[in-house]
Formats: sequence, structure tokens, C-alpha cells
Amino acid sequence: MRTSKISQKDIALEGMMIALVFLGTFYFKIPTAFGYTHLGDCMIILATCLLGTKKGAVAGALGAGLADLIGGYTAWVLPTMAFKAAWVLVMGLVAFKLLKRFRYNLWVGAIAGGLIHIALYTLIKIPMFGVSYAFATLLTLSLQTLSGIVLGNIIFGMIKNKVSSLIADY
Repeated sequence: MRTSKISQKDIALEGMMIALVFLGTFYFKIPTAFGYTHLGDCMIILATCLLGTKKGAVAGALGAGLADLIGGYTAWVLPTMAFKAAWVLVMGLVAFKLLKRFRYNLWVGAIAGGLIHIALYTLIKIPMFGVSYAFATLLTLSLQTLSGIVLGNIIFGMIKNKVSSLIADY
């Protein structure tokens, strides 16, 4: 039986990424005709790039779910948590397992997971609000997802060498 130790560093980094996802979702809202878009998705991508699939999924699910709960979007808490985790799980599978030696593995993984993210949100909106609404919000959701992928990967590219050494030394 394999047991794993969770270090104080792991707890601190996970908590920090949950907080960044929450802040990006809750505070950096951009109003749209169908609600709002936010910067939380780029923090989810960043968390996955920095911490890996499992920790990225936890950060994305808890941070975004907490933002929905505190923001009054209670009907969205569980779907958000499931959909953000699914995005990260697909990203991790593609980036860290299937294409781990490919130069753009993080981009391809994030895009593959992003497509799942868009599909899941669109499908849940059909029973909640109807087909018209679900497809009317597709463009906004796609732009939010794409901007999260681009910004998250760009931020990771800018900080990966500095952060990797800090995390290793900590």
C-alpha cells in the first residue's frame, strides 16, 4: 500500500492557487450581455501548469466553486466545480501523459480541455435555460475559455523558470 505525505509546501501552494482562482473569478469580472466573464480560467491553467493535474483540478474546482457560492450563483457551484475539474483532467491527460515530450503540450492540453469545458457548460445550460440561451452564450463562453488558455500559458511561460526554482528551494 502506497502512502503519500502532504508537505506544508504542498498545502501552501495549493491554498495559494485556490485563492488565485477565486480572486480571478470573483473580483475580475467583465460584464457581458449574458452575465459575466472573468480571469479565473487563466489561474486554473496556471495552477495546472505549476502544480500538475490533481492539484490543478482541486484548485480550479474549489476556487471557482467558492466564487460562485459567495457570488450568489448557487445553482452553478456543483456544475462549475465538476466542469473546471474536467477541463484540468483532460488537460493533464493530454499534456502530461499523451504529449509530454511535445513542445506545445500545455497549449494542446489546455485547448482539448477547453473544448470539453465549453461543451459541458453549453449542455448544462440547455435544461436550465433552453437551447436558444445555451447557444447564444456560446461565443462569450468560448472567448472566456480561449482567453484563459492564452493568458494562463503566457503567464506560465513568463514565470516558469523563476517559480520552479522558488518552489524547489522552498
